[in-house]
Formats: sequence, C-alpha cells, structure tokens
Amino acid sequence: MAASKRVNSVLWTMSSVPIVALGAAIFVWRPTIAPINPPAPSSFDPAVVRRGGALAALGDCNTCHTRSDGKTFAGGLPLPTPFGTIYSSNITPDPKAGIGRWSEAAFRRAMREGVDREGRYLYPAFPYDHFTLVSDEDNQALYAYLMTRQPVEKTAPKPELPFPLNIRTVMAGWNFIYLKAGPFKPDADHDATWNRGAYLVQGLGHCGACHTPRDRLGAEQRDDFFGGGEVEGWRAFNINAASQSPIPWDEASLYSYLRTGYHGLHGVARGPMAPVVGSLSTVDDKDLHAIATYVASVMGEPEAAREASASKLAASVKTGGSGTIPQSGGIQAVTPAPTDKTEGAVIYAAACATCHESGRPVPYGGIALQLSSTITDSSPRNLINVILNGVPAAEGTKGPIMPGFAGAMDDAQIGTLIEYLRGHFGAKPAWSDVPKAVADARADVAHAQTISAPAIGTSNEP
Repeated sequence: MAASKRVNSVLWTMSSVPIVALGAAIFVWRPTIAPINPPAPSSFDPAVVRRGGALAALGDCNTCHTRSDGKTFAGGLPLPTPFGTIYSSNITPDPKAGIGRWSEAAFRRAMREGVDREGRYLYPAFPYDHFTLVSDEDNQALYAYLMTRQPVEKTAPKPELPFPLNIRTVMAGWNFIYLKAGPFKPDADHDATWNRGAYLVQGLGHCGACHTPRDRLGAEQRDDFFGGGEVEGWRAFNINAASQSPIPWDEASLYSYLRTGYHGLHGVARGPMAPVVGSLSTVDDKDLHAIATYVASVMGEPEAAREASASKLAASVKTGGSGTIPQSGGIQAVTPAPTDKTEGAVIYAAACATCHESGRPVPYGGIALQLSSTITDSSPRNLINVILNGVPAAEGTKGPIMPGFAGAMDDAQIGTLIEYLRGHFGAKPAWSDVPKAVADARADVAHAQTISAPAIGTSNEP
C-alpha cells in the first residue's frame, strides 16, 4: 500500500511538471506587436513633437542612447553593471536597427512593462521601473519626438552577461518581484507643483536609479529612497534627510544647481550628473522648480543644530561683491593659506590654492573647500575622480573649469593630498584604504573618458 502511494505520488509529480512548465511559459510569454511602416515625420503634430523633445531632455535620453563618437540616439553606449555590460539600444526611427517599425503601442509597452516590440524582455539598465509611471499622453509625445529624429542604421552590440542572465525571460521573475506598474497617481495630500515634481523625479527623471542603493539583484532598495548609490565609479550622494552636505539644500539651491550645473554653497556637477544638468538646463522653469520642490521635500527641513552649524559655516566665507549670495550661488573662497609644511599642504598650495583661494566667485573661481560634499562624504571616490579628471570646459557657455592632475601627480601624491583636504577642510576622520581607492579610480579614468556627456546648455537635437 505504501509503495502504491509512493508510485502515485511520483506519477502525480511527473504529470504536474508539464502543467507547471506550461503555466510558467504562459506567465513569461509576451506576444509580438505587429510591425508598422515608419510613419512620415510630417504626420506628427509639431507641437507634440516639441513637447516630446522637452520630455526627452527631462529623461536625459540622449546621454545613455548616444555614444561620444556616435550619432544621436543611435545607441551602443556601454553601460557597466555588477552583472556584466549592457549596451544601450538604437532608438532612432531606422526600420532595421532602431524603432522605426514600432507602433505607439509597442513603444508604450516597452516604457511601461519593459518588453520590446518582438516580445523580448528588456534589462532594467533601461529604467522601465521608473518609466512605467509616464502617462499615455507623455508617451505619445516622446514617441512623436523620437520618430521624427534622423534614422541611423547601426545595431547595438549584444549584452555581455553570464548565464542565466543572458536569457531575457529571466527578467520576467525580476519584474514579478520588483516592477510596480504605473502610471503615476498624484498624492492628494500635496499640491500640483509637488505632484509634478514627484511625477518627473520618480518617472522620466529616474533620479532614484542613481541616488538609491541597490540590492543583490540590482533592484533599488525602496526602504532607503535617495540613500545614495554607486554609478560608473562615482558616488551619487544621498539626497534625503540623511544628506551630509555641509550646507543643507533647499528648493532655491537645488533649482540653481540643476539649471547651471554648479552652486557656490555646494559645488559642481561632475561624473554622470554632468550630462543630467546639461539636459535639464534646457527644460521649462516650471518643471525645474517642481523637481526642486519635490526633492527638497524628500530631504526635509534640517534639524536646528545642523542649521546653526551651516549658518556659521556660510558666514565664514565671503559673499560676492554686493554682500549677498548671487542667484547662481557664487561665493568667494577666503580660506587662509596653509601655514604648515606637511607634504599634503605643500601639494595643495601648489596645485589647488591658486583657484580655491583666488577670491573669484563660482564659476570663475574654485568653491570654498569647506563647503564641498566630496570632502565630507563617506567615500573619497568623487574627490579622487575630480582631481584625476578635472572639470572640462563646457563649450558655448560659462561654467566651472579645473585641470585634471592624472598626469601631474602619482597615486601617492593624490592620496596625500586628499588626506590633507579631508582633515583640513572637512574636519572628518581619515578615509580607510586610500591607496586602493586612488588605484581603482586611476584604472577607471580611460573608461570615464568614453562616457557621452553633452555640454551644459546643449539640447538633444541631432
């Protein structure tokens, strides 16, 4: 009798396997959406196209979908992840290599569900977990804009991912766990400006993709929203209530920083943030104010002790000629020249003090270093990156500049300098394992120079 039960159990298990497999297949299978003939650019309303261009700037689409040596939106940009390298897709209206044969429905499905026209799952390096919040109306405008760009027949390389991640259907499980399908739903407890900012930041702006830490499966840790992340060898600072910025951010400083790419009380946008502000510099004032309003609300009001400390720090630096901080946030550094003769102080005096103690306001002079988040951060990586790579000039517009010292200083000198800056200007405990941090950053310099970064003040037009 027992043997018979075991046989029946085995038979039932064997018979259930194909049923489970069929159910799983049905769950992960997504149908192909019929291809279309590429629509004529003239078939789209010019006003809708213009609005789509503004939305593309808000989403910073150009940065990921354009190589520094490639055509606009033609893709092929390598996107390094902890799991391997993914290459951005061609989103020009080319019928072979791009999305020229995609209907608006196919485009909307990719944005909202992370599935392409042919039913293949996309990898969340394309942040559809944010884009799912985009409204149908905005998807329509984005589609119109992209379908009126210059077609480019260039196919992006295939992802370089290990098994089983190279099987796209695996992403069905990731979506089941992490994808919270949109569209965005306004919060009745907040006004229209706040909700517009939340919609843009959480959706098209996908700010959390960089500024929120990720778990082992590459998903954002929603319980630590805006808690800081790692992006292409850079630290995306935490921009929530735990922000360690020496001067607390507010709506006005956030707006100025996002509009110009710098702020005298906070510093300069570099690394992956530089192309973001490059795109945002072109967007409507109302949208930029809405973004600043929402992010400022996430950061919250600083505690009284921090506010007092920040006020004292701000008062220790000299304001511009009028005695007030200009709208751009520019201030003049008046840090006394170092009197000690340690090696770090000597390097600072020779390489840094000329600009950072020039008395010229940002962007024509260096920020007062006691205000720099790169010096007070828990990691030295951003400071090392800036010293190595500098701040290149943005063509056609005023902005901060700084030479890179990758060829002028060896690793030991850079390590000595950043340890001096940390102690002298940050008044923080020394960073651990600085030599390794410098070596790692040095190894990534060549890669960082291949990342496409449109200059501040440019647009996404081809």
